[in-house]
Amino acid sequence: MKKDHSKTPFFTKLKAYGTSNVTPFDVPGHKLGRKENDLTKFMGKEIYQLDANAPRGLDTLSKPTGVIMEAQALMADAFDADKAYFMINGTSGAILAMIMTTVKAKEKIILPRNVHKSVINALIFSGAVPIFVKPDIDQNLGIANGMSYEAFEKALEENPDSKAVLIINPTYFGVTSDIKKITEKAHEYGLVVLADEAHGAQFYFSKELPISAMEAGCDLSALSIHKTATSLTQSSVLLLKGDRVDENKLQSTINMFHSTSPSGILMASLDVARKQMVMEGEAGILNALNLKNKYLNRLKNIKGIEILDKAYAEARGFPDYDATKLVIKVSQLGITGFDCYRFLADKYKIQLELAETYLVLAIITMATEEEDFIKLCEALEELSQVYYGIKEPLDKIKFNYDFPDSFCRPRVAYHAPYKIIPLADSENEISAESIMIYPPGIPMLIPGEYITEDFLNDLAFYQENGSVIFSELNNGYIKVVDQENWLWEDKDE
Repeated sequence: MKKDHSKTPFFTKLKAYGTSNVTPFDVPGHKLGRKENDLTKFMGKEIYQLDANAPRGLDTLSKPTGVIMEAQALMADAFDADKAYFMINGTSGAILAMIMTTVKAKEKIILPRNVHKSVINALIFSGAVPIFVKPDIDQNLGIANGMSYEAFEKALEENPDSKAVLIINPTYFGVTSDIKKITEKAHEYGLVVLADEAHGAQFYFSKELPISAMEAGCDLSALSIHKTATSLTQSSVLLLKGDRVDENKLQSTINMFHSTSPSGILMASLDVARKQMVMEGEAGILNALNLKNKYLNRLKNIKGIEILDKAYAEARGFPDYDATKLVIKVSQLGITGFDCYRFLADKYKIQLELAETYLVLAIITMATEEEDFIKLCEALEELSQVYYGIKEPLDKIKFNYDFPDSFCRPRVAYHAPYKIIPLADSENEISAESIMIYPPGIPMLIPGEYITEDFLNDLAFYQENGSVIFSELNNGYIKVVDQENWLWEDKDE
């Protein structure tokens, strides 16, 4: 029997405290918004009244015993988990915690190579050995999809001593792996199953969408409630199910990454978002999908435009597809996804999630409205009128979407002596840093991987098209391992 999800225990208590006319001799320094500033003028004093720092009665996130514990129990119930942990440092923090909890230095974890940068960071922290599985790579679109069951099974047979596997559910572009089958096989071998559901929080509230990690039997899952549900940015949840993970160790690890001054506003937003998703999510998601379907034919009939859907996932050998992702291929217009992204933003004030070489991505949630689809259709129709038949399609562009080979574990390369050299001279060197396009934040190169000609060509292409590139230097130089000063005894640290 489900709990009473009309309650918002943490938000209710926080609101009562902030409006109780308390005399504040604690932090934060704004003293519940006493001093007017530009933000209070725009938003009102109330936002500061919710910014309290764990006073008496409001519980403590690192060791909850009161309203936070109650709110987390409701969250676990809503997501069919045994435990839920509020994460106020995003899903990146949740991923760090679940990998650090489950794999130690030199222990193996199986995972697809198209993981988020937070997974690579977790490997650096933990020292675990990544057994990278090459995901399905669509060279025609320049995107990586999911990890196939067959590829996972092969990695497991070659590495039966692995301790864990991580599954992306779904990928940024909506494709889902056979998460239930992979989980069952992993459990047979004694592996802990982790899920990156940064883009899958909506799965728990709609029968129209793919299976969730908890339903599939995964042990841990990291969810961005702010991405596809309705909480504030940077607020996420880590879910636990079953007894394969030590709860005490998990809480201790979470506390290592949490701020000791967690944002009450972010936690309150998780509390109210959970209530909203339980009570309105199913109907809201269905309404959004119906709106999408209403305008799908109009979108598909635009010359030079192609829409990816479940048929695409099935053709690539995957079981399901997240219909809340609207992937629009525009390369037949003779323009890149980056061109389309800029056109829609500059002329129509339409903000898409991301652009890739051949396509753009739009995210649909229960807050998407009919007017949004109308504006999108109008913008793409104009784009088609301007470019279709005028420019040659870009499908013949040389694009090598692949991942380099690894020389060593990410942590070893990260801590190795390094030197800074021009990118132009870096081919065949070993990277000492991660380089990625953001969004989506999937590293093209990570510490310990060889720098290849294909990587350098792809990076140059992204730079020429105005992508946001995350690296430590960003000025035509790169950090590489200084192999001449790298002691052999340090290579296995």
